[in-house]
Amino acid sequence: MSQKRTYKQYSTEFKEEAVSLVNDQGYSVPEAAKALGINPNMLYRWKEKFEAKQAGSQLSESERDELIRLRKENRKLLMEKEILKKASAFFAKEMK
Repeated sequence: MSQKRTYKQYSTEFKEEAVSLVNDQGYSVPEAAKALGINPNMLYRWKEKFEAKQAGSQLSESERDELIRLRKENRKLLMEKEILKKASAFFAKEMK
């Protein structure tokens, strides 16, 4: 029987502190990862995300929520537009 693999979840604060070890305190990524007991690849990913967020190329949480909401609303409006287009074609044909 195989057990379902569980992954450790790290808090945002922990990730920020780990990245600050590399960026602010001059540790190398492998040194910081070893000291924290995490995989260096994970720390590299956190560092990339943190730098992207600092550069402004990554969406904030509120921007992401708004984007999801707007995309959902856009799909609904496009669907309503198609329904109205078909209804107007139907009634135009009936009027003749």
